[in-house]
Amino acid sequence: MHKTDDAPWSPSACMLCSIGCGIEVQIKDRHLTRIRGDKSNPVSQGYVCQKAGRLDHYQNHSMRLTRPLKRNAEGEFEEIDWQIAIVEIAERMQQIKSQHGGHAFAYYGGGGQGNHLGGVYSGALRAALGTPYLYSALAQEKTGDFWVNGKLFGKQSCYVTEAMEHADYVIVLGANPWSAHGVQRTRDTLKAICKDPDRTLVVIDPRVTETAKMADIHLQVQPGKDAWLLSAMIAEIFQNQWEDKSFLDAFTEGASELRKVFLGVKVDQYATEAGVDPALLRQVAKGFALARTGSVRADLGIQQSHNSTLNSYLEKLLFLVTGKFNREGCNHLIAQFAPLIGHSPSASEGGVKTRVTGMEGIAKLFPPNILPQEILSDQDDRVRAMIVDSANPALSAADTTAFSQALDALELLVVIDVAKTETARKAHYILPAASQFEKSECTFFTFGFPEVWFHLRRPLLSPEEGTLTEPEIYFRLLVALGVIPERFILLEKALQADSLMRVSRFFPLTLAGMLKLKPQWQAYLPVILYSVMRQRTSFGLSAGLPDELASAATLWGVTQLFSARYPRAVARAGLNAKGGALGQALFERVLNSDRPVMVAKFSFEETWDMVKTPNGKVLLSIPQLLSQIPALGKRKHSLTSKHYPFLLMAGERRAYNANQIFRTAKWRKTDLSGGLRIHPQDMASLGLTEDSEVIVCSSKGQVQVSLIADDGMLPGVVSLPHGYGMGYVEKGEWVTNGPAINLLTDMLACDPIAKTPYHKQVPVSLIPVATGLSS
Repeated sequence: MHKTDDAPWSPSACMLCSIGCGIEVQIKDRHLTRIRGDKSNPVSQGYVCQKAGRLDHYQNHSMRLTRPLKRNAEGEFEEIDWQIAIVEIAERMQQIKSQHGGHAFAYYGGGGQGNHLGGVYSGALRAALGTPYLYSALAQEKTGDFWVNGKLFGKQSCYVTEAMEHADYVIVLGANPWSAHGVQRTRDTLKAICKDPDRTLVVIDPRVTETAKMADIHLQVQPGKDAWLLSAMIAEIFQNQWEDKSFLDAFTEGASELRKVFLGVKVDQYATEAGVDPALLRQVAKGFALARTGSVRADLGIQQSHNSTLNSYLEKLLFLVTGKFNREGCNHLIAQFAPLIGHSPSASEGGVKTRVTGMEGIAKLFPPNILPQEILSDQDDRVRAMIVDSANPALSAADTTAFSQALDALELLVVIDVAKTETARKAHYILPAASQFEKSECTFFTFGFPEVWFHLRRPLLSPEEGTLTEPEIYFRLLVALGVIPERFILLEKALQADSLMRVSRFFPLTLAGMLKLKPQWQAYLPVILYSVMRQRTSFGLSAGLPDELASAATLWGVTQLFSARYPRAVARAGLNAKGGALGQALFERVLNSDRPVMVAKFSFEETWDMVKTPNGKVLLSIPQLLSQIPALGKRKHSLTSKHYPFLLMAGERRAYNANQIFRTAKWRKTDLSGGLRIHPQDMASLGLTEDSEVIVCSSKGQVQVSLIADDGMLPGVVSLPHGYGMGYVEKGEWVTNGPAINLLTDMLACDPIAKTPYHKQVPVSLIPVATGLSS
């Protein structure tokens, strides 16, 4: 690390989780030499976890891409000129579309935790190809939750958040915020709850996590049994008449159907099946129901589990039946600054289904678990081509073996990334992107309430020579496909006239007129805005955006739409304008700050406007799920077997693991090899020590791992982290960074509604290396 004490500190943000804590960075020789929390950031206020300090390992590593690459006839990669690559890719896309139609294309990715701008521009390419098929990591995590939101609140895009910071009674369900974060200033928030004698923290998790160790009560549920536990809690509430009847009468429909079902649940039986003390469960149900305020924080522990969509339903019923919704200190709806997700109508309502598996979209997304089947089918209307942007499904999607076979079977695979990932190494073309610190970028995870803050990050570095930003890549592809011209001269003149006259009138009017004449261009609007706003000196006038902010052009449209939808909330953020001028003022506020700015301020009364059911009430009864609750009492099914006697919780978040953007092990200070957590009792029964290694075997594959003795694990349950298994070059040698856990997972082991994988309960066996199979 090239340290310096005299370099200026530049503000930016971490992008390793959804929160995006503010950081300040010193730069020398293109290295992020020093990183600290940004005390001037109005949201994170200097808070930062240990992972952010290692971000130079993302910016600088051996697998960084700096030239476009094409796979030759021998299967080797060779450098190719950018323009030739764009033309060849466009020609091949046109051939496939002409022969097989838009359904022959799939798109995967579109931005990670903190590079969402690129994903906005990618929609224009999907529109040009005529494909609705957007696959992403989000769709293997949260779509069951989105499906439930659609049933309860009217649209799958209705987004519910928690209020841990202000709640009297907090339930953390299938989550470990101490390590995974997901809440502003997470550790400070947890400490504040624990220090306050009038507040209660309950953790529901099979493992004694770092968060569970802080909790007042830990319900150590058996893996895969959350539905039993949650059903018992809700039943206890109804059977003691602790539900909030006035809330249910005023704001919901279907409470009577719920009451009928839950009055028939045997609380002790369900609690025992879940592996928890019935008395302790009753205590938690009563405490939450009678608390003045309460909030539930749920995450992948229940969303990548057996009964995952049912789990999400029960989790929401818990705070809905107790009236802990859309008020301070409770779960509530929030507005999206930019629509990361949408609403997918059902097939009967004219919605889209995939051609092979018949899967309907959820929130405009499709689950990665079905993609290998959509590609490997012998049907004529199978997926034949794929564009992957800022994602690595060859390693991060379930069932690595099936996914690898599918990628190899594609007629065209184009990868846009900063690194030569496992997916990129299977591509026909690799297009190198500028890193997140080499362009303007942002996250659209704007979860704040009542104040909504948004941070447009300025580039810390110029783009690496030979790379392009994603907006530029998509612009060039659309021009090569012939769907837009290279220039929009009339729009450029209108923008420059507005700039010269210091108004915001000519450009929006000209744009509206153009889209009326060319309505097909509406789908390409982000790329059109980019094309126009980067032309700063045409006709001798200065307008548009400086080069370093060109990627932010699409935010003009985002701010216009957001201010039109929520004008009062935007005005409360201190902007005194109306109509399009309000959107322009918001756009300029975003552009003119290198730290987060307030874009809106909502009231809790306005959260009820975010319910999109016909009558504005929450529709509590989902018959498809409600019917499953009595059936739980009759279900006796073991998740393990003689051949696979252990349950693996795959994807644990630890102190030094993150998403796929860290390629090498050097960034870690602990747990370099991603060891297997195992109860000491199980370790002893196998004759193992922490110096031992085992082969973890599932029905799909195997990985070799080291061991970590952890008496916080349940006997018979083991755990591996995500974010390992990447290959890279070190000192001229090819090495692999820890266990690639999706070698163990099965794409067919998934939720029947959302197709989200059962990552938290993978049946496995453990074989000591000395007597095991070859690894």
